Amino acid sequence: TIAVSFFFNSWSTVSVVLTDFFTAAAAPHAAPCFVEDIFAALREGVGDSGELTNSSLVLFGFCSQSAHSSASLSLDLANKKSSLEVLHPAAVHVSEEEEQGTITLTFDLPRSPSLRTNPVLLLAFESPLARGDLEVAFTSRSLQPNTQAVCISGDTQYVLLTGKSSEGSVNDRWQITAETKPPHMKQNLKSILIGEKSGSNISMSPLLFFSGGTGTDTRCASGSPPASLQTSFLCEMKRFLGGVLPQEHFASPPLPLDSLQSLPPLSLGLSSSETLLAVMINSTAPTVFGFTSWSSVLPVCHGELALSAALLEELRQKLDQTLVQMTDLIREEEVSPGAKESLGRLKELSALQKKEHATGGSQFRAFLLLKALQTVAQTYDAQRKLRATRADPSSSVRGSVCGLRALTVSLTKLLVGPSSANINNCHGSCAFPLTNGNNHAILLNSHIESGNAGERSPCCVPVAYEALEVVDWNADGTFISIKPDAVARECGCR
Repeated sequence: TIAVSFFFNSWSTVSVVLTDFFTAAAAPHAAPCFVEDIFAALREGVGDSGELTNSSLVLFGFCSQSAHSSASLSLDLANKKSSLEVLHPAAVHVSEEEEQGTITLTFDLPRSPSLRTNPVLLLAFESPLARGDLEVAFTSRSLQPNTQAVCISGDTQYVLLTGKSSEGSVNDRWQITAETKPPHMKQNLKSILIGEKSGSNISMSPLLFFSGGTGTDTRCASGSPPASLQTSFLCEMKRFLGGVLPQEHFASPPLPLDSLQSLPPLSLGLSSSETLLAVMINSTAPTVFGFTSWSSVLPVCHGELALSAALLEELRQKLDQTLVQMTDLIREEEVSPGAKESLGRLKELSALQKKEHATGGSQFRAFLLLKALQTVAQTYDAQRKLRATRADPSSSVRGSVCGLRALTVSLTKLLVGPSSANINNCHGSCAFPLTNGNNHAILLNSHIESGNAGERSPCCVPVAYEALEVVDWNADGTFISIKPDAVARECGCR
């Protein structure tokens, strides 16, 4: 929940107090992958020269590569995520001083020894600048240097400010003054900080990063994989699926997955049966990943499998084959430019060691990656078959005969993805000779052709189906839900 209060001290001063209780539904920085996406943007923004690209300079509000130390520090942040600590300010006070023409941000920080080590303040804007460009000077004794210039435009999503390491007692409050150049643009700055009008939500989310720290690899239980490792993997898979899968635009509303008939959910973890895992490793059923209860303040801590040596080797071989197939697909298809690098990071995060322990989070991640890549491969396989059919001169003739056609439907937006599924459908005529017709359809067609026109003709319908597999995570663990008969696999005249 975000509570916003306005205190009118005078006609010339407005104070806005933001108190953040870190509820995922309302707090932007509590949303899944909020921090991970920031580091991904930094990492992907580094060009071949080793410097930030022009688009990345705009994204993070840098006026130039040499504007101040934030630009060079951002490169370090992108490569040192595992050794960073993150601190969420407990409250933000925003006050506007009309006479001075400034806006003052006051951050109430939890007391932490991390403030002594290279802090970096990041402001993430929910609403982009609607019009014009802003040059803003941020000034504070807590910054190093004390005044730092930031250039904000419509494509700016973040601002990075380098802080000063605390000496002696650790300050629990930072006060930063923001002043626009020229001053008459202050209303634009106010809009992106506290919204267009009084009573709107705060339009920024502040975070403090501490480089040189020991990291915050939270473990949920003794022996469980680090939460940050699991979260990094899921966030990377979310970005990969979003970048590699074709983006569909649907006129109809998305379909909630829980509206489908489902078999009883099965736990995916140390207690999973070998039979279930073996079936899923070899299944061609598409898989979607929900993780509906996941947020950055409720990290993904579940996720270990205990595969037998034989099944582990089968998983390794299947994954290696699918990775090669996916590398070829990325090279041949028009996909996101960062898909190849994202796939490489997924491979690293799910690497199965030659001497894998009896249980492990890497087995869990490798299993999820295999299912995700199988789904992507099937999606493009369907598209290639459709393109081949359209290019075939005889396709117009065969296209009128009962057969399978691709059909993609929209699913409720998932935290990982994909948010659509190819369920196929059957189209075409059922004239003699019938396509995959059974005895009833043959007799029915013969009866109609004998002049009995009062009966319905055989119809082209699915006669074989495949399930849709849904992997979901909640506070109790990770579960697999099988939605039977969701994907048409074969057509016939009935």
